[in-house]
Amino acid sequence: MPDRDREVVMAATMYYLQDLTMEAIAKHLRTSRSTVSRLIKRAREEGIVEITLRPAHSRAPGLGQQIASTYGIDAYVVPVPDSATLEDRLEQVAMATARLLTRWFDSEMVLGVAWGTTLASIARHLPRKPTRGSEVVQLNGAANTRTSGVSYAGDLIAGFGAAFDAHVHHFPVPAFFDYAETKAAMWRERSIRRVLDVQARADIALFSVGALTGGLPSHVYAGGYLEPEDLAVLDAEGVVGDVCTVFVRADGTYRDIPINRRATGPAPHQLRRIPRRLCAVAGDNKVPGLRAALAAGVVTDLVIDERTAVGLMRGVRARRPEALRSEVVAAEGLPLVHRATPSRPVAADVQ
Repeated sequence: MPDRDREVVMAATMYYLQDLTMEAIAKHLRTSRSTVSRLIKRAREEGIVEITLRPAHSRAPGLGQQIASTYGIDAYVVPVPDSATLEDRLEQVAMATARLLTRWFDSEMVLGVAWGTTLASIARHLPRKPTRGSEVVQLNGAANTRTSGVSYAGDLIAGFGAAFDAHVHHFPVPAFFDYAETKAAMWRERSIRRVLDVQARADIALFSVGALTGGLPSHVYAGGYLEPEDLAVLDAEGVVGDVCTVFVRADGTYRDIPINRRATGPAPHQLRRIPRRLCAVAGDNKVPGLRAALAAGVVTDLVIDERTAVGLMRGVRARRPEALRSEVVAAEGLPLVHRATPSRPVAADVQ
């Protein structure tokens, strides 16, 4: 362990476990009190220290347990007041997601990132965590008939790369090709295959779910990516949302939806090959799409605000509560995050 990292651990141990004052720690480490304060702050920022609280009045712990037991995933429920606006709920979820991602992502890892309204909010809240040999890759194309998509998706992906000092791989293709045959031909090009190969090596995938209507509009539906005839097809096919611009029905099926043959994002069966798949969701209108994503088995970790979690579990009977452990994690300047995780996660596998 590098000397500086060792000092972080030593300072945090003496402060939190041995109950020593900062002055005493500074004397022991032969440094200043201000340096000790920075070491302890770094321990919190990097997830070496987690501050656990147990508030008396919140639905979040129970909701997290219900989600974990029902869907076999790790659930992080962010408490929000009933008066919170949708924008506030999104910001709280974005902050919590950025905090978790920073804890998990490290050197020599590959992070796959989709684009969208939620991902843009997460990017704004990422703290700096320099890594070595890490990579960030764009998961789905962003161009459409109105824009190249380079500015929007490029800036978003670059923000993740800058936060981690990671090498960035852009994906210079449309969100949807006009013809499935064009996509098939492009997927044989070496420049495209290079990006697809990096996607296949991802350790973590970060994404949200798209909603067709209501609330804050999902970028794929509001940004000119779909024509009226496309929307009519989605309605006829019973589509309730999308993951990485691949559309899914309520039961998690997706393979026979025509537009998906032209989509450039990874399909659920491809996403499921990535070990950790972190999904961030805020908004009642996203509940149908989230249920579809969960049915498709693409989520291993879910960050969700309390009100959206209520909607997700409305009318759903939780299973296996005895197989759960739960905790409440808070970080300085961030909302409380109530986490529940099943002892034996069960991944769905929808074909």
